[in-house]
Amino acid sequence: MVSAMHDEVGIASDPAHRQAALEPLLNGSPHGAIWLIGPRRAPVGYIVVSFGWSIEFGGLDGIIDELFIRRAVRRRGMASDALAALTQALTGSGLTALHLEVDLTDATASRLYTRAGFRPRDGYALMSRPL
Repeated sequence: MVSAMHDEVGIASDPAHRQAALEPLLNGSPHGAIWLIGPRRAPVGYIVVSFGWSIEFGGLDGIIDELFIRRAVRRRGMASDALAALTQALTGSGLTALHLEVDLTDATASRLYTRAGFRPRDGYALMSRPL
């Protein structure tokens, strides 16, 4: 599913890169977690959250790094349900905020995240520098 997601959105990665990125999370790294969406035997998607620390938000925060639903089963509410379940599960866990990045040209994703309670931060944009 990660390969399909990366292909769909144009993220250059190969099997070795994906394995190196996923393996620590699958082995219990405290830096993030992966949740499968759908039936355990036949998941239809996944959410990856990485954890950090925010002085502004007062402690532990999370970033939804990837959210993917297989194309054949999209638009059935599973992403909305997964976001609701995720935020409910993380409420009370010590997380002070949950963030995500959205492609501003993807109106469907923007609507999904807005319905789930995410809002753009006025005057702020996520910036990245690969190391």
